[in-house]
Amino acid sequence: MRPLEVQEMVRLTALRRIKMTATLVLLACFIALVITKLLEAEFPAIWWLPVIAAFAEAATIGGIADWYAVVAIFKRPLNLPFPHTAIIPNNQHRIADNLGGFIENNFLAREPVEEKLREIDFAGEMSHWLASPERSRSLAGFIVRFIPQLLATIDERGLVHFATDRVTAQLARTDIAPLVGDVMTSFTKEGRHQKLLDEIISALHRFLNNEDTRDVIREKVQKELPIFFNIIRGDRLVLNRLIQAATELLDEIKEDKEHPLRAEFETFIKDYVRRTKRTKTFAKRVEMLKQSLLARKELSQAAESIWENLRLYVLKDIEEDDSVLVARLADLFVDVGVKLEGEPGLRRDINEGMVTVLSNLVEEQRGNISAYVSEQVKGWDIHQLLTLIEVNVGRDLQYIRFNGMIIGGFVGVVLYAVESLLLP
Repeated sequence: MRPLEVQEMVRLTALRRIKMTATLVLLACFIALVITKLLEAEFPAIWWLPVIAAFAEAATIGGIADWYAVVAIFKRPLNLPFPHTAIIPNNQHRIADNLGGFIENNFLAREPVEEKLREIDFAGEMSHWLASPERSRSLAGFIVRFIPQLLATIDERGLVHFATDRVTAQLARTDIAPLVGDVMTSFTKEGRHQKLLDEIISALHRFLNNEDTRDVIREKVQKELPIFFNIIRGDRLVLNRLIQAATELLDEIKEDKEHPLRAEFETFIKDYVRRTKRTKTFAKRVEMLKQSLLARKELSQAAESIWENLRLYVLKDIEEDDSVLVARLADLFVDVGVKLEGEPGLRRDINEGMVTVLSNLVEEQRGNISAYVSEQVKGWDIHQLLTLIEVNVGRDLQYIRFNGMIIGGFVGVVLYAVESLLLP
């Protein structure tokens, strides 16, 4: 147990004073009893001496009885082995078990816990707190201080390799052919294949109108068809005319969205996608390509490189005064706080969720809490425990002694009066 605090030491001193006062009052009652009894024998004509004697006698008896009752709570009165004394020391374990059970059944029961939790606006408090940029930035700064340790733990435990292996294994078991087919279908539905055709046409147009390209084509054709070019001496003119016709055709296709060749391309692509998705050959090719990619060492090396670059960037960033990570995290917290403030329905759901989670937690752990309280009380030093109890409630217990003497005295006077009336 903890030592007494300063305020408790002050209360202990006051307790000792009031104990002494109660004892002196009891002693005064006894002395008054003795004196009045002696005077009563010497002066029987003085009518009020028996009254005072009756008061003092009953007050003495009441004071002694209450002194016994108060002392019996903490120890044996006069160290005599009376039964049912030293109640707390002799029943420490039973008191501990009963206290634990009392807390479990009354304070930790589900109904009062839920009722108390519903009085708390968890989401409101959280939204108000997070909506402050200063507090959100402070929270973000607090969180990022744990990042170096987290990253070091990830490296030490080999979690990067573990995650890479798990993802690779999962991809190896996953049939991605339907996904590839859906991507191809989506590609055609959104008209991206037509945009691709436009890009191809533009590239061909630039290619054919490049002088170096024309010279290469002319040399290739002249090499393959020398007789033709010997007969037709204007080979450059003919080649230019052919290229011009080709580029004009490409321009027509690009400008005319309803061009027959564009329509042929549309039909070809859609038929190809439809036929490809239905064939087992396509699925096998996709699977082979996937397995080939997953088997390459470059994949794991790329994952390690990405992780290392990310780790170094994060470690460097969080050391900066204007950390991007802290700023983004703080902005995120502020956004969450502002959103919660404007969404009463969301706050209500969060509060209900918190009540459910915390109630279930208390419900599951209340037996452990009860056992913890019981074990703590059983393990306390009994002398320190008695001192702590006396310090906190001993003053009130001493007033019981005062009340016992006062009430006992008045009862004694009443009984004396009744006796005098009935037995003159």
